[in-house]
Amino acid sequence: MMWEKFVEEAIINRSIDDETAGTMETSPISKNHGVLVGKNVAFQNAVALARQVAPTPTPVLITGEMGTGKELIAQAIHNWSPRRQKPLIRVNCAAFSAGLVESELFGHEQGLLTGDDCVHKGRFELAQGGSLFLDEIGAMPVESQSKLLRVLQDGMVERLGGKQPVPVDVRVIAATNSDLCAAVKRGAFRADLFYRVSVFPLDLPPLRDRLDDIPLLARFFLEHYCVKFKRLCKEIDQESLERLIRHPWPGNIRELENVIERALILSHEPVLRINEQILGSQGAPFAASPPSDLKELGRRHILQTLTLTEWHIEGPDGAAARLGLPPSTLRSRMKQFGMKRPPAN
Repeated sequence: MMWEKFVEEAIINRSIDDETAGTMETSPISKNHGVLVGKNVAFQNAVALARQVAPTPTPVLITGEMGTGKELIAQAIHNWSPRRQKPLIRVNCAAFSAGLVESELFGHEQGLLTGDDCVHKGRFELAQGGSLFLDEIGAMPVESQSKLLRVLQDGMVERLGGKQPVPVDVRVIAATNSDLCAAVKRGAFRADLFYRVSVFPLDLPPLRDRLDDIPLLARFFLEHYCVKFKRLCKEIDQESLERLIRHPWPGNIRELENVIERALILSHEPVLRINEQILGSQGAPFAASPPSDLKELGRRHILQTLTLTEWHIEGPDGAAARLGLPPSTLRSRMKQFGMKRPPAN
């Protein structure tokens, strides 16, 4: 099947150097199956850019909605870089207060905190020779941003309570789902830090703009969880695939993975069926942004229909018939929207 080729080519080796694995139990990127699956042009462009920047020490800023795969792209950049044998350490900047984030990033000396009987190395030191993934960097407290900027400029960290700076050789990869430019304008994010971390920006498209990749990803997750749960389910029925394609996916790829896992737990048949109840049980506290105007609504509807018909325009089951349009009119609208059939595999 065509998606098997993508899975085979996209699986990323996520092994961590045995020497450092024991010191990073709480800080490396989660050991989820690391794949970059998809034929969407915007997504493939992002992957291609990630490959190009990987061999360099240049800082990378990955942007995109929650669940679009920012963490996986960061892991890929690290794995494709000369630093692959060293650790990739993850820091969730939204999880710490100003004082704690500095201790976590830069470390502190022995005895600085009650009960400490040894030096606490920060994430920069733990990532020595490797990469540091600053997730949700837009949520970092403003008072900590100047200290981070100094480390990025000088390549030296000062542990809290320390007297001598410690040199570090770390490649920084940052990610955010917020608008950092807007944060800079309102004073919530330092402009000099923004320019330092965004030397090479990468933007990941939301899943609702990657309709052709939804069957690909759904089948990949099905195969993964069949192995994990020791199930023999091999396929997703057509009606369920259409339901997946028409879903808005506010949680993006992470939501799709959860849906497939949940559906497989509830199913004991050789063909997986996904109903509206399973799709709606995610309980997401947010919704996908509605189309801004009728033109965008029409574009999405045409793209969904083309995806469901595998880009067949003519014939009784073609996209034109489903949309109630003459084939020439549909082709004209496709040209207007810049729609092109995805490359065959």
